[in-house]
Amino acid sequence: MPDFGKTVKLLVIGSGGREHALAWKLAQNPRVQKVFVAPGNGGTAAETGLENVALGAIPELIEFARRESVGLTLVGPEAPLAAGIVDAFRKADLRIFGPTRAAAQLESSKDFAKQFMVRHAIPTARHATFTRASEARAYIERQGVPIVIKADGLAAGKGVVVAGTVDEALAAVDAMLLRQTLGDAGARVVIEECLTGEEASFIVICDGSHALALATSQDHKRLRDGDAGPNTGGMGAYSPAPVITPEVHARVMREIIQPTLQGMAADGVPYSGFLYAGLMIDAAGNPKTLEFNCRLGDPEAQPIILRLKSDLFALLEHALEGSLDRAEVEWDRRAALGVVLAAAGYPEAPRMGDPIQGLPKANDACRVFHAGTRLEGKQLVTHGGRVLCVTALGDSLRVARSRAYEAAASIRFDGMQFRKDIGHRALKRP
Repeated sequence: MPDFGKTVKLLVIGSGGREHALAWKLAQNPRVQKVFVAPGNGGTAAETGLENVALGAIPELIEFARRESVGLTLVGPEAPLAAGIVDAFRKADLRIFGPTRAAAQLESSKDFAKQFMVRHAIPTARHATFTRASEARAYIERQGVPIVIKADGLAAGKGVVVAGTVDEALAAVDAMLLRQTLGDAGARVVIEECLTGEEASFIVICDGSHALALATSQDHKRLRDGDAGPNTGGMGAYSPAPVITPEVHARVMREIIQPTLQGMAADGVPYSGFLYAGLMIDAAGNPKTLEFNCRLGDPEAQPIILRLKSDLFALLEHALEGSLDRAEVEWDRRAALGVVLAAAGYPEAPRMGDPIQGLPKANDACRVFHAGTRLEGKQLVTHGGRVLCVTALGDSLRVARSRAYEAAASIRFDGMQFRKDIGHRALKRP
């Protein structure tokens, strides 16, 4: 591994709860002098060891990394990856962790990912891809419902419609292909069979050849209790996910993760970075791949990072050196659960600028990670759809949940939305 001397500066790209959690964890390494967060949020602005920088364009970030002698850059969200930030940093001879633009197509194009999975015999749902609404509508009429309509491109977690009626499915196709409600992201749609079972998030760190599994997790996509309402970027998550038994874990690594790494390498696009496999696990324990993300999940990252006892910076160094097969990771034996507090109007039209009050002080068992916040002078205000993720540890998932909701109860801002049933699937299991 490279010798940075006594201290090193790091740069985390992004502004969400995932980036707050990553930067907070990286700053705990005694070798880390400072973690810059671009652009960051109100939480990273106040966190010890972190500093926000108001930058977004890739050339600006490269110039900043050179000027500040940044030793490693970590990319949080998907958009910069799809835009080729890793390629640009590498061309500038700067160290960065994440997949190249070509590799990030696993997330930036649903059609690319589907074709890849079929080519490499990775279990997934049957599908077809369309650019013409008339052909898509005819396919839906033939297949029947339930059926899933996905925008091909990046849509911030809002490009998936699970249609229970034919009218709902046809409306989703018309919205994406005719009315172009998602812009270029919805100019092509993937329509696939609706898998049944229980969803889970399976996230690994990859170095091109090896994969190191992180703690399992499960998020909650729907806005309201009982998994009702529109899809969101995620309203809460917990770790570990009991649906991923040791047997299922082994199968996912053997049937999904390793074939993905081998397939990407065989296709001439070796994959390094975080890789997120969204899974559907049926009643018999058979896992299938719903989607790939080329990053840590959000809000899954918050409970995962809270449970991580190992040094995150050291794990990233192993990944960059291609030595993840020699890395070990240690987890807090306790469960973690995070509850997202969302803004008024989320997910369609989140309201911004509402003052936030009552944030509890962080302690060893509970932290509030910021996402859509910013400081106006000394006042913290909402500045995005998902505003905060209240994340807690507990000796059981029930204890972690109680602790997170107790902390959330003290927080106030106008129009605050949150689910009251995060973790309900795990708690119903025998």
